[in-house]
Amino acid sequence: MALLSYEFMRRAILSAAFMAVIAPMLGVFLVVRRQSLLADTLSHVSLAGIALGLFINYNPTITTLIVVVFSAVILEYLRRVYHTYSEVSTAILMSGGLAIALVLMNANKGNSSVRVEQYLFGSIVTISWDQVKILGVLLVLLIVLFLLLKRPMYVLTFDEETAHADGLPVKWMSIFFNVMTGVAITVMIPIAGALLVSAIMVLPAAISMRIGRSFNRVIVISIGIGLIGMLSGLFLSYDLDTPSGATITLVFILIFLLVSIFQKVVKRKE
Repeated sequence: MALLSYEFMRRAILSAAFMAVIAPMLGVFLVVRRQSLLADTLSHVSLAGIALGLFINYNPTITTLIVVVFSAVILEYLRRVYHTYSEVSTAILMSGGLAIALVLMNANKGNSSVRVEQYLFGSIVTISWDQVKILGVLLVLLIVLFLLLKRPMYVLTFDEETAHADGLPVKWMSIFFNVMTGVAITVMIPIAGALLVSAIMVLPAAISMRIGRSFNRVIVISIGIGLIGMLSGLFLSYDLDTPSGATITLVFILIFLLVSIFQKVVKRKE
């Protein structure tokens, strides 16, 4: 293929493949735990980290990582305080993160608007080899953790009371999962954009749950859908000259609609 002759496309394809595995692996747990808004909340909070980095003239990725990890811990605390109304915690953090981001951007206006826009929408075709390597390291780390912690996370995801009765450190496991989700979001934001990274995490999981009949199958199918959506969206964005993150998200939405329609047709025939 002609596009493979371009180095930036080779980097983009590799990063898309890595993200296609990273995002669904976390996304399935988020959806099953009914924490889909966690990814959206942390992605919005990340804007405060980006704005902080630009305001103090420091690497925005580092400041974003610090802010997102801190927010992930606070989110778990608020979730337990408002355990009956868990959506309250996401509303508090999301609004607070956006408010801080707007204040910092206003204080730094005229100096960072272009860079903030880059982080808002991302660009999978402008990433560096260093970013690809970071994604690769994160992918390996998540696979190792998944193999080691699959059973405890499975129990925690479906029934926290059972997990507590089994002697599992429920609180610390939840915090650790939130932190890993935050780290993944931080790494993917320069590529997918803060506004779309949550969709890339949640949509493949939501689609696979309509198809898979077991937890393992859901994980495998979500990764397969992630690969299809990420790569086809990337190629379409190249051909149509459209934003890659937005194109990938629209491909996932199209897959979701096609799967839903197909299932309805099948049910009617039965």
